[in-house]
Amino acid sequence: MERKQEISEPKRIELLAPARDAATAFQAVLHGADAVYMGAPSHGARHQAANSIDDLRRVADFAHAYGARLYVTVNTLVYDDEIPLVEALVWDLYRAGVDALIVQDLGLLRMNLPPIALHASTQCDTRDPAKARFLQDAGFSQIVLARELSLDEIRSVAGAVDVPLEVFVHGALCVSYSGDCQASHMLTGRSANRGECAQVCRFPFDLEDASGRKLLRDKHLLSLRDMNRSAMLADLLDAGATSFKIEGRLKDAAYVKNVVAAYRCALDEIIDADPARYRRSSLGRVELGFTPDLSKSFNRGYTSYFLTDPGAPGKMATFGSPKWIGEEVGKVLAGSGRRYNARLKTGVTLNNGDGLGYFDETGTFRGFRLNRADNGVLFTATPVDIPSGALLYRNSDAARARLMAGETATRRIALNVRLRTSGNRLVLDLEDEAGLRVSSAADFEPQPARTPQLESRRRILMKLGGTRYSLAAEDIVDEAGEVFVPASVLTALRREAVAALDTARIARHHCEPRREPAAELRWPGDAPLTRHDNVANSFARGFYAGMGIEVGAMAAEVERPAPDTPDGEVCVMETRYCLRRELGACLKQGGASKLPAPLYLTSSGNRFRLDFDCARCRMRVFLSR
Repeated sequence: MERKQEISEPKRIELLAPARDAATAFQAVLHGADAVYMGAPSHGARHQAANSIDDLRRVADFAHAYGARLYVTVNTLVYDDEIPLVEALVWDLYRAGVDALIVQDLGLLRMNLPPIALHASTQCDTRDPAKARFLQDAGFSQIVLARELSLDEIRSVAGAVDVPLEVFVHGALCVSYSGDCQASHMLTGRSANRGECAQVCRFPFDLEDASGRKLLRDKHLLSLRDMNRSAMLADLLDAGATSFKIEGRLKDAAYVKNVVAAYRCALDEIIDADPARYRRSSLGRVELGFTPDLSKSFNRGYTSYFLTDPGAPGKMATFGSPKWIGEEVGKVLAGSGRRYNARLKTGVTLNNGDGLGYFDETGTFRGFRLNRADNGVLFTATPVDIPSGALLYRNSDAARARLMAGETATRRIALNVRLRTSGNRLVLDLEDEAGLRVSSAADFEPQPARTPQLESRRRILMKLGGTRYSLAAEDIVDEAGEVFVPASVLTALRREAVAALDTARIARHHCEPRREPAAELRWPGDAPLTRHDNVANSFARGFYAGMGIEVGAMAAEVERPAPDTPDGEVCVMETRYCLRRELGACLKQGGASKLPAPLYLTSSGNRFRLDFDCARCRMRVFLSR
């Protein structure tokens, strides 16, 4: 007997964009995002990106009209006295129409919450299949994987779970495994797990040996480049990822527009080439008024991180500056302190108001503003002494900034239209690309037309410019016949039907409920738990106690950490990034002679010892107390 081949549904692919406020969220959706993530009024891991409940409600309605989703971050650790506040906050978010919460603290699993979907934040530090399976069984309906995972590791996790896997594809990188960095808290009291990271990894450091001899001076040795996986989306899909996340909840609207549009174009190319395998998560086609270019938005240089392999030394971090130096635009032929500041060889058009910069003889990046450029001669806003031969970079393109400040995209949902009569009523039926149907009708006294009517009625029906819909002439079925229909009647029908479709689209949107937890949970890690497991409240402690797991030490934010070494050192970072490898001195590749051991980083009177776990290919950073 011949077996029937199973026909599987196409995978739903999600492009997930950041937004610091409602205005940016609207632009993210218009430029192609399938979902947007934003900060709640409190307890988000970017405390500067908080939003009111009213603003989040507006964003939810706007997104839902396109079939897109809104996720809200409540991904900090919660203290015991804050539990009632967080419970009330989540209920407010649920009533506002938020689709899911992105959370870190597992104490939320024991709180009195509405049936809102929960996503496991990258702060949960999910590195392996066992942890992912546990989070799925605990009730999470989407899991954000650690940024450090390779394609093979992502594939391994995908084989262990049924819920969607979310991966970062673009933006700034934390040098430490997320959720397990205590450097900011230990140095400044500002905890990354509480949304107040001081970004210690972006500090300048000296590299020293045990005697204090300086091997490198004033370099940003822990400052990673930004992630860019735009060329590897098909590989990530093949590995099992289905949600592609852009980092940047503190970025401006121009950044979000450009990056979202670039990834929308890349994903559409993949989806359109294989619609039997993949489908979009939301409705509407985007038309852009600019060409997306990832080199035009803030970045510290790009890396695909550990997706395939670390690559050559010197390709994962950027030691010269933690800021954006921009695109190379030319080489300085000569400098002058008289009527102009520099003569430049370039094939790039420079604009009044551009932000330019160069590296001086100490390796420090110096920026300046351009007043005007005339035949390769640069007139700067302030005197600068640019050395001859220096490479010049542009990190602010004034002309593009003006372009990006305007309306740069439209997003239209395709319609099918049917015009018909029913007795003495004229009826207009609309159906959108997802199959949602509405009708509007008006009383109508049919009168024979003196002239042909089909073309004029088609023109009126196609006037959808101020709406989120589009209509092609071939998608109109006109069954009204050669009768006269006043333009005002048909226009009113069209407007009424479009308004009804907007209302129905938002009302029809379905927020998925919280996933039911498994009957029995088994913690995949070691016990007792340590401060690295980030237990910060009695609810989280009770959650683990329900599995018979002892909490040996609470999170560093609520309990002073005990030393990790006999010398009183505390481990403040664990990272897959290795400074030795980046400097071409990997111990596994015979680099011991290139750099002495042990190695230390010093900055502003603080001293950190670097420990290299070559068996696991990890670097740990210890703070000397």
